[in-house]
This record gives sequence, structure tokens and C-alpha cells, in this order.
Amino acid sequence: MTICVASCSHYEQGWFTAYRRLAEDRPDLVVHLGDYHYEYAAGAGGAARVRDHVGAETMTLANYRQRYAQYRTDPDLQAAHAAAPWLVVFDDHEIANNWAGDIPAEPDPFFGLRRAAAMQAYFENMPLRAAAAPHGGHMQLFRRVHWGSLATFHMLDTRQYRTDQPCGDEFRAECAGRHDPSATLTGAGQERWLLDGFATSRARWDILGQQVFFSGVDLTPGPGVGINPDGWDGYTANRDRILAGLRATPVRNAVVLTGDIHSHWAATVHRAQGEPAIATELVTSSISSGGDGSDTRAEVAAILPENPHIKYFSNRRGYLRARVSADEIRADFRVLPYVSRPGAPAQTGATFTIADREASLRAV
Repeated sequence: MTICVASCSHYEQGWFTAYRRLAEDRPDLVVHLGDYHYEYAAGAGGAARVRDHVGAETMTLANYRQRYAQYRTDPDLQAAHAAAPWLVVFDDHEIANNWAGDIPAEPDPFFGLRRAAAMQAYFENMPLRAAAAPHGGHMQLFRRVHWGSLATFHMLDTRQYRTDQPCGDEFRAECAGRHDPSATLTGAGQERWLLDGFATSRARWDILGQQVFFSGVDLTPGPGVGINPDGWDGYTANRDRILAGLRATPVRNAVVLTGDIHSHWAATVHRAQGEPAIATELVTSSISSGGDGSDTRAEVAAILPENPHIKYFSNRRGYLRARVSADEIRADFRVLPYVSRPGAPAQTGATFTIADREASLRAV
């Protein structure tokens, strides 16, 4: 099977050409990992604009419905929807930036109503089964999808059940709160569901579709540690329990698919540096969020020696294409040279293979 993985399509910050190129790859399945749209009013999302959002910042059900309607006028997005079935989860911007459970990033006494409106619009506009229909401001989004015996997709919801970011929202130095055993991205129920799924898995590939960077990453060159507390580095005990579950169950091959951070990354996943890899992680860049981008960024190049498990990085826009067979996954990081004007070609920035029973990445 061929899957294409996408995330983070900001209408104002770039053309959706990557969706068109994705459709041209004729995938069997499109996996969308969130930030399908952005909630901002016209001009409020930063970066250079190639076109404008219609309407105010999304707060009401009518606002959210209008935003989906505007995005769906884009012919490249239409082509991607027509190309293959979609398997979707939301991240933060379908509701509001960096929300966590019932806690907004910015004080908002009406956030519960806003969240309920956003979830209703998401359900109305995205390919979801009736079981996902929202009730009381909550929707059942985490689920398992089986592709025969070849692959099982464990689609996670890392927003509705998470505790507030224990170290705040911004990149920062080490903080003790990130190791708090009660801090969670998944919530206890979803964590149990995931571990139970690992315990009964019979698939060749167990694929976790989720939103935020799973691998540990030291963002500070030299002495000291820098973290992104909105990702799994802000919730290390929750991650450690999942990795322990992977190691203790019959899972044959674990692959984590990630979006959110507007750049391509490939990494092996370890409980601690120097320990054997337990899984691999493939992070897809954004469709358009962040504008044209670049091949690299100086601050990332500076931290790569601190992070030997990271095998690839690109700051270009694009998507991930993965061909899944019984013997291997062949992952192509597809990149576009620009999104500031339409019609960009797509090319492969890097290709890695993951062999059966080997939690490693081999550059091709």
C-alpha cells in the first residue's frame, strides 16, 4: 500500500500545491495529522500572505463552518480529497492554538462553547464515522484502523485528554514538571487503549498516527537541555510508559507518524540516549504553513550533534509518501521549492527504508 501523510495547511501562508502533488502520487490512503485549517482572522497568522482568510477569528459554529467552506474552494485540496480515502485526527488549530483539554492557551471564559462549536464543524466536514459525533463538547477521535494483516493504524488524540503543558507553551530549558508521572498527553483511558492494542496486535506494522514530536530532542547546543514542552518532551512519563508497552508486547514493527512542526524529520526512537531503538519516527512537514521555507535552519544544524538519532531534517514544505510492504517501509520526504506562488514541482528530498524487525532508518 502507498500512504501519503500531510499536516498544517494555512490558507494565507501558501498555496496548497503539495496537496495536488500528493494526489498525483495516487495513494491508497491519505493520513492527515491535524491543523487542516487555521483559526486566525485575516492577517493575524503571521508570515507573508498569498491570500486572505474570510471572516473573523473562528469562535462560533458559523465561523468554523465558514472556514471549512473557504478551504474547500481550493482546487488542490479538492484533488487530494478525490484521490483516496482519508484517515484524520485534529491537532490544535482546528480549535485554537495550543489548547490542552479544557484549558485554552489564552484566558477565555467561553472556551468550552468554542471547543464544542469547533468539534461540531470538524465532524460535519471531515471523513469520520457516526461514532465520532460530538456530545457535550467531546468527540471520540482515537481509534484503530486495520489494513488487513499488513498494518494497523493507531490514531491518537493528543489534545482532548492532555493536562496543561507543565512547562508552559514555549521552547525552553529543562524543567522538572515535564517528568511528572501525572502529566499526560493521552489521558489514562487512551493510554490503556493504546497499550491494549499493542498487546493484541498481529499486524506486520503498527503505525501511530499522532500530532506532536514523539522522539526526545535536545534543542540547546552544548551544555544544558532545551525542550518543546508542547510535544512529548513535556510529558516524558507518559511517553516512557508507551515505549515500555511497545517493548513488552508482540508488536513487530512500530512506526510513529507526526505532523505539527512544519518541517521534515526522520529519527529513531529510544527511551534514553544510548539505549537500543524501539521504534522509528517519520515527521511530515507542512503543506503551506510557514511559507516557502529553506533546505535547513542554522539553529537545527547546531543541535544535530546533540541528537544522533535524528537522521534527516528539511525546512521545506511538502508531505511524506510511504510505500508499505511486508518486507519494508520506503519513506520519501517530498519537498516543494516554494508555496508563495502556485504550481511548484515536488521532488524527493530524502528516502529512507525501514526493514522488517529493524527499528532503524537506512538512507537510500
